[in-house]
Parts: sequence; structure tokens; C-alpha cells
Amino acid sequence: MIILIGNQKGGCGKSTLTLLLANYLTQAKKVKVHVIDMDYQQSISQKFEKAKVLENEVLYEVIPAGLEHFPVIKELLRDTEGEVVLIDLPGKLDDDGLIPVFHAADLVICPFAYDEFSFTSTILFSVVLKKINEKVGIVYVPNRIKANVRYETQQEVHEQLEKIGGLTPVIPDRIDFQRVNTFMTPLTVVPPIIPVFEQVFEKIKQIIGAHDQDHLAGG
Repeated sequence: MIILIGNQKGGCGKSTLTLLLANYLTQAKKVKVHVIDMDYQQSISQKFEKAKVLENEVLYEVIPAGLEHFPVIKELLRDTEGEVVLIDLPGKLDDDGLIPVFHAADLVICPFAYDEFSFTSTILFSVVLKKINEKVGIVYVPNRIKANVRYETQQEVHEQLEKIGGLTPVIPDRIDFQRVNTFMTPLTVVPPIIPVFEQVFEKIKQIIGAHDQDHLAGG
């Protein structure tokens, strides 16, 4: 199963969200995970290599790759049935290399903020994604949200996004999220992420169940 974590806008917390989800799936749900780091900054890959140098436990493999590598990677992923592949996408839309990645996605997790620029970027990302893969599910995650966001603004954004996909509870903007790495999530950030990732995990189970039904029907 391939899950993309993406948005057109950089700085929305894609890489941290990818790490949080990878840690949650492996540690709380005992799911086997691979992470493909396609973000330009390669911050997940850097954390992964640092963890290996310090001889920390390896929970999952992190593979640094560019969009151009995906066709080959996809063929290799055929042997990962029952596993979840998380892809941290680059923050852009102007690359044809995104087309096969979007086509292959089973689920897309889209972090966003409530400012106008982030919202506009989120809508554009969603429109392009759906044109390429109209059946893919999208889960929107309000991420790095400050406490002073107006309720009216939240409501307006939610109404628009819920026309396209699902919406999770808010992940607040807290400094301790910067301490997340490839082998550990700080306990202080666990309470706010549980309702978010429980919702994502339910969506994962639904998609896996639908795939199983398709295989039975085709078999």
C-alpha cells in the first residue's frame, strides 16, 4: 500500500508528519513500513543515517530518492504486499515525475495550515491530484496550528476541504515536535497525534479491505 504525504506548499510539516506516522504504524500498530524520502531537504534520510551512526534501533528503512527513481522503485515495491510505503513528496507540482507517483497512490495525507496561501495551495494540489488519480482518498491534517486561529476561518476551510476528502483533528504547533526522529516519538506529543493517526489507520484498514475484496472478485 502506497501513502503519499504531500502538499504543493513547503513548510507545512510533511516530513515531521511522515516520521510521526511511520513511528506510529510500526510501534503502535506493528505494521511493517518503508519510507521513501523524496523531499528536497532529505531531512528524514539525514535523521535515519544519524540514528544508524548512534546505533539506535532501526524501526523501518528510509530510502532517499528523486521522482525520476519512482518507476523502478514501484517495480521493487511489488514484493511488499502487506506493508505500508510512505512517500514524503517534494513541495511542488511542476514536475511530470509526480504523475506516476500520484497514479500509484492508495491514499494521500495532506497537511495544511489555515492561512490563505496554504489553503489555496492545498486546493490546487488536490485538484491536480484528483485529475491524475480520481479514485484516491485524501485525508487533510491541520498541522502546526497555532492557538489563535479564528473559529470562523477554521469552519470555512473545513467546509471546502470536506467536499474533497476527510479531515482529522488538529495537530498543534509545539516545539517538542522538532525532537521526533526515526526511532522515537517524544511522549509529550503522543496525546495530540493519537486521534489523528487512529483516523488515518481506520482509512488504511478500509483500503486494505477493499483491495482484498477486489482480489477475491478477480480470483
